[in-house]
Parts: sequence; structure tokens; C-alpha cells
Amino acid sequence: MPSLLTIDEPGAPPRPPRPQWRAFTEMGFRPLYLAGCFWALASVWLWVHAPARIAGVLGGMFWHAHEMLWGFVATIAVGFLLTAGANWTGKNPLRGNALAGLCLLWIVARAGYLVPGRTAFLVAAVADLGFFLWGAAALGRAVWVTRNQRNAGVPVLLLGLAAANAMYLWAVVQGDYLALMRSFNAGLLCMAVLTLLIARRVLPFFAKRAVAGLDIPPHTRSGHWQLALGVAAIACLMADAPRAAALALAVTGLIALAQWVSWKPWAVRRVPLLWILYVGYLGVAVGLLVGAAHLAGYVVRPAWPAHVIGVAWFSVLILGMVTRTALGHLGRPLQTDRSMVASYALMILAALLRLAALLPTAATTGLLHAATTAWVLALALYLWRFFPMMIRPRADAAKPAAPIMRVVPVVRRS
Repeated sequence: MPSLLTIDEPGAPPRPPRPQWRAFTEMGFRPLYLAGCFWALASVWLWVHAPARIAGVLGGMFWHAHEMLWGFVATIAVGFLLTAGANWTGKNPLRGNALAGLCLLWIVARAGYLVPGRTAFLVAAVADLGFFLWGAAALGRAVWVTRNQRNAGVPVLLLGLAAANAMYLWAVVQGDYLALMRSFNAGLLCMAVLTLLIARRVLPFFAKRAVAGLDIPPHTRSGHWQLALGVAAIACLMADAPRAAALALAVTGLIALAQWVSWKPWAVRRVPLLWILYVGYLGVAVGLLVGAAHLAGYVVRPAWPAHVIGVAWFSVLILGMVTRTALGHLGRPLQTDRSMVASYALMILAALLRLAALLPTAATTGLLHAATTAWVLALALYLWRFFPMMIRPRADAAKPAAPIMRVVPVVRRS
């Protein structure tokens, strides 16, 4: 009886898995990346086009500054650290209903700051501080239990962010503008030091994996100097020694610039997942130098360092990070599509337009509205592309079966 080789082809490709609460609350980056990016979009739109709806105690410019730093940038940082902490320690700091509870605190804070009255403000402030304290405690516990000494300082920086947040909110209640600005700058520097710590580690790692033959240094020793100088700058700022803080920031910025050059930025120009991170890290150096110039008295207007650091640095770097890290943790190919590259271009455009709007010209209002439009579109593209992925299991959780080859007997009829 002769036998023939046949191939059983698989049927239609399986449908993508349905959204799952378990998948959505599996790791911190899933809900917090989406929440932070949505709030960055919505809060800027509110600030520019519907400021009358910002009716809480924390109103006007104070609300805008607070929500950009603690409601957006620091929220993304918490999501990243809770996810990275699982890799660093082998123990997931928060997941499931505990992670959902953390997100609920975040939602209460964002909503409460918009509602008029001291009671709403108090509820929002307690929820806001609880969010950061809970995140720091969860990360700190994972680090402590696993004796992960290398990352022992990361929860401390999160606590520093929480402390700066508390001082900022207290200054708002007291009506103390000088204390408010000092607290805001301290929070900005805490976030800057944390960002330097993260970006200096992951950027060389991502680059060497994506570009064959690329050999760049991790700059571990200079990174230690950056961390020490950044902490010193925060201490000097809180001690009302702005010139000493300016010197520490200037050296930190020059170190970041030297690191950026040594990482061969020209080698990643064809890899969007990398060049967006490189552009963001360049903003690190420029932002720190502008901040140093402001503390030294050479840049009078505080909006300049706030927007150079916050828009040209944090926002560009964040968009790159939430794309690259999400793709990796979702089991997706580490490749960008057109929507992702478009979001990068729009975010860079938004940063340039927003900085141009700081110049005293007749075009200021038009530039501000154009920057807002580019900002909203950049974040909307990210949410549109990544929301369906974030609420579903990893793409590689259940791979389709390959075609099966088997030998089957064939009976010939006479």
C-alpha cells in the first residue's frame, strides 16, 4: 500500500483574544501608561481651550503645572518602575485588584482637583499622596524582600516625589508662591534624577540590541556622579542655595551631553524606536543646562526651564519609552508602524511650537494652539494604537499552530 506525504493546513487564523481584566491589571505599565497619556491629552486641552472648567482650589497655572508633573510625568514613571521592578527583583510589586486600587486613587485625585471646595481638594490631595506612597512602598517591599541593593534608591526617589508633591499642595493652601515654586522645582529635579537613572540604563541596552555591532559604553561611573550631583542640587534648592544648585545641575547636564555624544546618535538614525529616545535624552542635557541658567539668574522667566525640561525632555522621552517598553512587555515585534512614527514627529513638533510660544511675539496664541493640537494628536495616536493591546494578553501567549506534516496511507481503487 503506497503512502503519500500530505500537509494538514491550519484553518483560519485565530481571532485576537478578548479583553481581559486579568491581563489589563497584570503589570503596572498597562493601566498607568494609558491613564498618564490620556490625562496628558485631556488636561492640556482643558488648560488651553476650557480653563473655566478647572474650578478647584488647585486652579489656573498651579493646576496645570501640578498635573503635568505629578498627574502625567510621575504617573508614567510609577507605571514604568512597577513593571521594571518585576524584572529587577523577580517579584511583581503590584498586580490584580491591588493595582486597580492604586489606579482608583489616581482617578480620585485627578477628578477631585477639578471640583470646587476645600473638601474635594483634601480628598484629592490624600488620594494623590496615597498613590505615590503606595507605589513607593510596593516597589520598596519588592526590593527589600529580594535584597536588590542596586535599586534600593529608586523607592526613595519616589518618596521624594511624594514629599515635593505634599509641599507643593501645602504651599497652594497657604498662598505662598515662593514655597510653591521651590517645591515644584524640587519635584521637577526629583523626576529629572529618576529619569536620568532610568534612561542611562535602558538606552544603551536598547541600542545595542537593535543595531548590530553597535558598541557603546553604559557610563556607570558617570551615572553615579549624575545621581550624586542631582541629589545635591535638590538639597541645595531646598536649603535656599540656588547658585550651588545651579552648579550641580550644570555639571549634571554636561555629563548627560557627553554621554549622549558617546552613544553615537548617528548610528540609530534609521531606527525610530531609538532615535526618539536619543532626542529625548538630548533634551535631558539641554533642560538641565537651562535649569542651571535659571537658578543662576541668567534666565529670569521660570516658564523656560519648566517647558524645556517638561516638554522637550520628559514628553519626548516618555513617548519613546511607553512605546518601546510596551511593545517588549506585550510580546510584540520591536518595530514601529506609521502611526507610531507620526506620533513621534507630532510630539517633537509640539515641543518646538510650545517653546516658540514662550517668545514675546504676536504669534504666541496661534503657536500655543498649534502646539496643543500637535500634542493632542501625538497622544491620541498612541492611545489609539496601544489601548487594544494593553487590555489583552501578550501576543505571544498563545501562538497559532504550525502546519502539520504527516504520512497517510492511500488506498488505490482498482
